[in-house]
Amino acid sequence: MAAKVHPNVAAAPQPPCITTIVSQQQEEEEPPVVLTVWRKSLLFNCHGFTVFDAKGNLAFRLDCYDATRSRRADLVLMDVAGKPLLTIRRKRLSLSDSWIIYDGDGGAATATPLLSVRRRRVGLRAGASKAIAHVTPLSSALPLPEAYVVEGSYGRRSCAVRDARGDAVAEVRRKESVGDDVFRLVAQPRLGAPLAMAIVIAIDEMFRGGSSSLLRRTCSA
Repeated sequence: MAAKVHPNVAAAPQPPCITTIVSQQQEEEEPPVVLTVWRKSLLFNCHGFTVFDAKGNLAFRLDCYDATRSRRADLVLMDVAGKPLLTIRRKRLSLSDSWIIYDGDGGAATATPLLSVRRRRVGLRAGASKAIAHVTPLSSALPLPEAYVVEGSYGRRSCAVRDARGDAVAEVRRKESVGDDVFRLVAQPRLGAPLAMAIVIAIDEMFRGGSSSLLRRTCSA
């Protein structure tokens, strides 16, 4: 299975902090980042995500060990060296399925909330909307002045994060002949690959749930 995803798993250089990554990216000069996402950990007896760049090098990872005694409500997206880049945490006491994305280690007292990802509530007035979730910026440290909507079908691996104009800032695309656990993620520079991946993790938790939810496991940081 690993050979079908990407053959190279060599460590890439350690990236800068998340706010630096986003602020330094220029939409007019940089092409979108194309990643291959594998919903599997490379570590033995772990679950999570393994993310490769366009050259087949390891870019990000999220590793969760099977455990029932110690459950955490945090999912930590790490770089190759294991440094926490973003923490995805389910919002407690919320009427809707809502997640907050924090900068770095979300367990720190000084952790900065960056984005809110909220599952769209389906009601009688839902109409013909294709939205499945809403993304709202929470920090002035990010050059993201507007709210975003996630449209499409994550189950079919065909959805996109769109701005108010309808332009996609991130897209999940099916990767042929490898099943649902391997797919492409295309991230535009103004959003950035780490934040795009964090949104995907939140969406994955919203729409997979049950025994496949990573929150039923203990996540490593």
